[in-house]
Amino acid sequence: MPRAATTSDVFNAIAEPRRRDILSFLALEERSVGDIVSALSLGQPSVSKHLRVLKDVGLVQARRDGRQMLYRTNLDAMKPLHEFAETFQQMWRRQLKRIKVRAEGM
Repeated sequence: MPRAATTSDVFNAIAEPRRRDILSFLALEERSVGDIVSALSLGQPSVSKHLRVLKDVGLVQARRDGRQMLYRTNLDAMKPLHEFAETFQQMWRRQLKRIKVRAEGM
């Protein structure tokens, strides 16, 4: 079966580890491409390519500040990712609770 395009949805877009790194870096504040390049030791063309994919699926937003483009995460678009991860967080909480009950019962 052919693989879906990276721009088809947020899950395909974040399949690339460097895109996840970029999202993590942008999580707390907006940053320029240069900031991302420096912090993650990636080439500028690579960062621009990844930002374009993240922007196409709506995970990041950009605004112009003079000659610079500043990027930030789009929290509304992150909601499906959060909901997906929450399912597994609940599973781990139940598992840890069972382990705790067993350990305290010994």
